[in-house]
Amino acid sequence: MHRLGRYIRFCVNPFLAGESDGYNSYSAKPCGEGLALYMELGVELAGKLEAETGFVVNVSDIDRVVRAEAVPIFSEHIKSEYAERRHVDLAGLAELMRVVCGKLSGRFGDGTISKLSLKLNPNREIALDSDKAKEVYFSEKFEFAATHKLWNDSFSEAENFERFGKCANPNGHGHNYIVEVTVKGQAGGLGVADIEKVVAGELIEMVDHKNLNADVEEFLDINPTVENIAVFAWEKLKGKFGGAELHCVTVWETDKTYCSYYG
Repeated sequence: MHRLGRYIRFCVNPFLAGESDGYNSYSAKPCGEGLALYMELGVELAGKLEAETGFVVNVSDIDRVVRAEAVPIFSEHIKSEYAERRHVDLAGLAELMRVVCGKLSGRFGDGTISKLSLKLNPNREIALDSDKAKEVYFSEKFEFAATHKLWNDSFSEAENFERFGKCANPNGHGHNYIVEVTVKGQAGGLGVADIEKVVAGELIEMVDHKNLNADVEEFLDINPTVENIAVFAWEKLKGKFGGAELHCVTVWETDKTYCSYYG
């Protein structure tokens, strides 16, 4: 079984009667005019490969169906809510995504929708699993800068440099870390500012602009590897989100190296 993902980018102009379709789907289609709402809908399909083509589903078919069936739902709803001066919150977006999921169901041949996601900005996403449509997953990325050194006192100096390479530099070295925190729960129980406050207070303040080996008690006796930082972040955040449940913590040490931890 394969899972094929496709992102469809589009813009909504809440106060224009129509939409400009445009010609550049890589950016957004409809393209939006002037100041518009940019959105990115992710459709993940599970299915077997077609022997003749090697496809799960032709991505051109995904684009065609989503732009015809899903994009107008978002556009019409947002325009309607804005016209009535009503705020569209996470609960409203989740319900809209359930409608879209139902509209798209069965439209991709043998491919079935396994996940539907909506990127609200480059660092924030709301998602639904098709088999757990009542649960909403909210993800947001945070950053912190820190130094660390990877070293094991039970190893010789030569063995430390052999095992850890440049990361064993005696004076340490720095990273600009990215942490993505994903919580799940009922959409009405998720508040963006509340989630951000927890992550900022319980995690980021402890590690930002710190020497992880010297300033963070948990790393006095264990190496602050990206794997151990992910576990550390989980332990600091679990049980802190009220009605929402921590689902996953992903830590990027560089744009090529990351670790996800699910508890």
